[in-house]
Amino acid sequence: MVKRSQGELDTLFSALADPTRREILVRLAEGESSVTKLAAPLPMSLPAVSRHLRVLESAGLVGRRKDGRVHRISLVAEPMLDGLEWMAVFGRFWEHQLDALEHFFAAQAEERDTP
Repeated sequence: MVKRSQGELDTLFSALADPTRREILVRLAEGESSVTKLAAPLPMSLPAVSRHLRVLESAGLVGRRKDGRVHRISLVAEPMLDGLEWMAVFGRFWEHQLDALEHFFAAQAEERDTP
């Protein structure tokens, strides 16, 4: 896996911060789609959806190919791996914290049960 720079992680998380862009990615996880089809259920104009897609493209999260006049959009999930790896550090942090809390409560219970 290629490590992304801090700026690339910032771009990734910025792209994922918007609920509309996350919705688009969820829909693309089901398969490739045209821009028009992606825009149909969204409460915004086609140009607004295109702007969201450009943000996702700049983060490397979607690919685009032209099929005649139709732009077909597909998910590119690989950039999320570095974001996931970055977040896993905090998963390990919380596991450690919860383990420490569990040991604390076990010690407290043992003290209560000791005559």
